[in-house]
Amino acid sequence: MAGQMKQIWKNLYCVQDSSNVFLIKQKDRAVLIDFGTGSVLECLEELGISRVEAVFVTHHHRDQGEGLALAVEAGIPILVPEAEQELFNNVSEMWQSREIYNNYNNRQDRFSILETVQTKVMKDYETYQYLGMEFHIIPTPGHTTGSVSVETFMGGKKIAFTGDLVYAPGKVWSLAATQWSYNGGEGIPFTILSLLDLQERGIQWLLPSHGKEMRTEDAVAPTVKNLARLRELRKQNPKLFQLREKPYEQITEHVLFNRTSMANSYVLLSESKKALLIDFGYDFMAGAAAGTDRSARRPWIYTIPSMMRQFGVKSIDACIPTHYHDDHVAGINLLKRKYGTKVICPEAYAMILEHPDRYDLPCLWYDSIEVDRRVAYGVPFRWEEYEITGYPLSGHTRFSAAISFMADGETFLCTGDQYAGDDGQMPNYVYKNMFAYEDFCVSAALYRNLNPDWILSGHWPKKKPDEEFYKTLEGKGRELRELHSLLLPMDGTQNPGNDFHAIFFPYQKEVKCGEEFMAEVHLLSEPEEGIRLELIPAEGFTCKENIHSFSLGERLHSFNIKASENPMRRARIGCRMWSKGRCLGTQAEMLVTVRE
Repeated sequence: MAGQMKQIWKNLYCVQDSSNVFLIKQKDRAVLIDFGTGSVLECLEELGISRVEAVFVTHHHRDQGEGLALAVEAGIPILVPEAEQELFNNVSEMWQSREIYNNYNNRQDRFSILETVQTKVMKDYETYQYLGMEFHIIPTPGHTTGSVSVETFMGGKKIAFTGDLVYAPGKVWSLAATQWSYNGGEGIPFTILSLLDLQERGIQWLLPSHGKEMRTEDAVAPTVKNLARLRELRKQNPKLFQLREKPYEQITEHVLFNRTSMANSYVLLSESKKALLIDFGYDFMAGAAAGTDRSARRPWIYTIPSMMRQFGVKSIDACIPTHYHDDHVAGINLLKRKYGTKVICPEAYAMILEHPDRYDLPCLWYDSIEVDRRVAYGVPFRWEEYEITGYPLSGHTRFSAAISFMADGETFLCTGDQYAGDDGQMPNYVYKNMFAYEDFCVSAALYRNLNPDWILSGHWPKKKPDEEFYKTLEGKGRELRELHSLLLPMDGTQNPGNDFHAIFFPYQKEVKCGEEFMAEVHLLSEPEEGIRLELIPAEGFTCKENIHSFSLGERLHSFNIKASENPMRRARIGCRMWSKGRCLGTQAEMLVTVRE
């Protein structure tokens, strides 16, 4: 049964369903904002609409889209938020993997549709054209991590369809939805930031998924005020407004520090008013959501316009990541799309940025990040008037660089996450990142040799090193090496950073039913005679030659595998290994998803 329909303005209607469903009409065509149960389809004939060109869905909650299967049946394109795409396109996987018992994750991702629908991704900050109109996608996290608002012009008014960001002046539709962890209130500061952003963009009217249309000037101030009081009561984000007012700290005239980002991000300014960013992960991180799925890790570029205004920056020209971890790279694709930013990356880990699915490493970003310029360790390169050099910095992760440059008469060394703590002296090693026990002796020597005026770390305060600082790093490096030598058998059977002797490359692969593909097995231990591998296919997979004996010095072998004829997710292929006649068991696995 069709919901109650009302006309708001000329060519704009609202159908009151499980949520407000907005219908924009141009002649016999329409665009919908949200979909509810789908009862809006019963109103089309009354309005003389023969075709719906698209549905924009503001967020993943069921009241916005539980009827989307009807849109699919009607052949209507569905556009969903980039960060929440898997809550529409891979629904079964979410429901199968979501923790239930011993659950400390109170995000409302389970208020999602129950069955998969095929949708298109609408990307943050992109503009889409339908009905001769432009629809601009603005990230507005708060109600959910991935929520968007859809901005357009109608009747000379700049309006935004805001989902459940705000309900009425001074009110939001839900506070429970803003609790993105067990007992936090992460969505509250994000709602404040999102509302202030809409206001700053000059949007005149807000049209919510629940509630009535309202003037921005009437709605934002009281809602921000009430949310700020709740935030203060909880003692959360005490510097939120100060950080929004001044997100960047000037270290020197041409070197800036982003005070709002989850992992520290730095900016090098040129005389030509270009900016080079060193790391760019989660800009203005007002609180981390529980979980590590895509919809829990939403980047945006909130502070970049402020930086450009304050310092007269004309272009975000380039970005250099110190390493590949998501909190240092998550926002780079947004920079590339919005500002045409070029990625400069040391050759040693450029492939990880571009093909994260090939690696079994922690903290990988979900998507490929194209590298525009590869540079070699130890070889200076030019960016504008600066000479920049990347040095290998294995320790926190094997695939990392220390980035060195001079600006304003001082030398800087950006070091990522190598050392932790306010004193910048605790070795921050992670075994899964392929740590080796000599790493922190090597990095201590590098720091002393370069002797920068400033050390800029990935999460801790900037540091002016002195002799005592270098001595401490050297001492801790030696102690770490000694302790690993004492605790581990040093007969070649154990690698401090990896308990295994072989890995698959790629680690993950997606193939079609019955497709043949190649999988490489790489030896991690020193090659020697008597090493033999046996491929263990998953059920339904075949490999004609599944045993290989290595010759002396050989480090890898490729197996030709045929996939199952049946679709499956993350089928496991193993590799058993023998050395000098002794079976070491199944040393490696790879994950293969088979699609129809």
